[in-house]
Amino acid sequence: MSWLSFNDRIMQEAEDATVPLLERLRFLGIYSSNLDEFYSVRVAKLKRRIAAGEKPETFLGGKPKKIYRKVMAKAKDLGAEFDSSLDRLLEELRGEGIIFVNENELDEQQARFLDGYFKQTVRPRLVPVMLDNVEGFPFLHNLVVYLAVILEKKDYPSDRKYALLEVPADVLPRFVRIPGREGKTYVTILDDIIRHGLGDLFSMFDYDAFSAYSIKMTRDSDLDMEADITTAFLERALHSLKTREHGDPVRFVYDREMPEDLLSYIVAKNGLAPDIVIAGSRYHNSRDLMDYPDPGARYARLRYSNPEPLEHPVLRKYTSMLEALADQDILLHYPYQSFQYTVDLLREAAVDEHVTSIKMTLYRVADESEIVNALTGAIRNGKKVTVFVEIRASFDEAANINWMDKLAGEGARVIRELPELKVHSKLILITRKKRGESERYACIGSGNFSESIARIYTDHALFTSDPAITGEVRGVFKSLEDGKKKPKYKHLLVSPGEMEKKLMQLIDKEIANAGDGKNAYIYAKLNGLSCQRVVDSLYEAGQAGVKVKMVIRGVCCLLPGVEGLSENIEVLSIVDKYLEHSRIYIFCNDNDPLIYISSADWMHRNLEKRIEVGAPVYDDALKRELLDYMDVQFEDNVKARVINAAQDNAERNGGGTRKVRAQTDIYKYLRDKLRGGEGDP
Repeated sequence: MSWLSFNDRIMQEAEDATVPLLERLRFLGIYSSNLDEFYSVRVAKLKRRIAAGEKPETFLGGKPKKIYRKVMAKAKDLGAEFDSSLDRLLEELRGEGIIFVNENELDEQQARFLDGYFKQTVRPRLVPVMLDNVEGFPFLHNLVVYLAVILEKKDYPSDRKYALLEVPADVLPRFVRIPGREGKTYVTILDDIIRHGLGDLFSMFDYDAFSAYSIKMTRDSDLDMEADITTAFLERALHSLKTREHGDPVRFVYDREMPEDLLSYIVAKNGLAPDIVIAGSRYHNSRDLMDYPDPGARYARLRYSNPEPLEHPVLRKYTSMLEALADQDILLHYPYQSFQYTVDLLREAAVDEHVTSIKMTLYRVADESEIVNALTGAIRNGKKVTVFVEIRASFDEAANINWMDKLAGEGARVIRELPELKVHSKLILITRKKRGESERYACIGSGNFSESIARIYTDHALFTSDPAITGEVRGVFKSLEDGKKKPKYKHLLVSPGEMEKKLMQLIDKEIANAGDGKNAYIYAKLNGLSCQRVVDSLYEAGQAGVKVKMVIRGVCCLLPGVEGLSENIEVLSIVDKYLEHSRIYIFCNDNDPLIYISSADWMHRNLEKRIEVGAPVYDDALKRELLDYMDVQFEDNVKARVINAAQDNAERNGGGTRKVRAQTDIYKYLRDKLRGGEGDP
């Protein structure tokens, strides 16, 4: 339910009149994409627990069946709101000269254009299945849009056939610009181009009336990659990717205008339970709205204008990243500052005569990865390159298998088998040897090493040559390589096991300080909070007088502001043009703050099922920078939403105070520091 509340915050961005229109369209695409994953993973897992007869006492939150009913009811309400939002948005776009038309709204010129486009481009991709000619029903692939077609005779409506068409959106553009009056942009959707061409496609039959209704199946896609002593891990991964397409149905969406007899036929032939059959709009897979093509410069004001990433005020003074890190720690804030520094570090390491090895974890990388190119260059320059490529990065599994093969083919040592744990940490370790002495340089980040992601996600990365930290990063890599139990860590927070234990100790220390009358607070920025032990400890801290303030983008299973439980806890969520992704933990520590950046959210999966790393920030100037960063987040009164027990995503009331929009003001703060200003948040 908390996750659905988060997705509702995405839809709020689509309904915000201050957001540029095409960005609002993109947010509806994000909402739809999120919902697909929600059903295929979270709802699928819930249905499996119901099928297994899991007892309520073993399931956090209550009876699985009751939760399922609440989830489906809430999702239905949000679905209706989504349809209304999309209709309003398309009408507003029409007012701006971007006009979506269907097959019934074409003028003569547009119809002729689509006649040719259909014959030359679309028809060769279509292979109708005549349902009268097959036993059972054709397999409906996961998250693929199909058109269920009715062929009729106008004079004999009882004489009809059914056919099924897959909409080939994987190989053809979903949105096609068509001719129109000067000064306006006319767009139609691939589904409607197919509807327009049905008479041509089925011309061999003696029918003269055609109608088509979209359907989409969502299947259980939660990959099963559990350990199996008889099967190699990579083989399990490949098998799981194949079986994802054949998972059990968890949602079937259909065009609500579909005739009842056709719907009943499809439902019966697929053996679908009534609870997963959901009425929808004329179009499915609205996630494609994320990739709506750029309509040209004259519509530039309908997009966000994102400023160029800033130089780093210290790094711009150096020609060598390694030299800079030898002198001091560096903290980068993405996307406000340039990710290119990370690429430059690896490129420099690739050619530096004293560098002997590079070790790195990869969870997601860009399609044309400069990171992988730099690692390849290092291998060719004789460096020892060790890479852990996490195959189970959700929905990037196939891409990561390809990167793993590429790096292994170049000569890297690729580690890939930790069947019980997912490696989610973001680590780089570079080793140099000069005059027989080893020097180490490390990067510990909150986000993936991807140039494309770093342009649209807010993340942090700490670069350091501090032996205390680099030595422990070396220990993390050693445990990844030999598979042995991890050593004790004095500086890093490492999961599983150690991180949660340390977090509990830090929370307990704040509770003790509050009891002694000392200043005590816990600040955190996370993507999700759902670990029950951490939630309970935070409740205890709030009740003891510790000030708890958090910014949580997604799931939050802690209920703030509840009398007798959490009056001393405040939680905000920010959804804006960049995806808030960084994780920051701050503990007052009797006014000597302990500050960490980390790859881990405070969720069971991060603390118990993944290898995660959090790094302490020791440099006073960098600590001040992160405290300022969090202050701006807490002061946001433009995009911030209040997380509360009602899960109603209320806007934060800024009253008569100045407007603070965190993502804009943080950029200004870092820009002022670059210019030599005070950087006052």
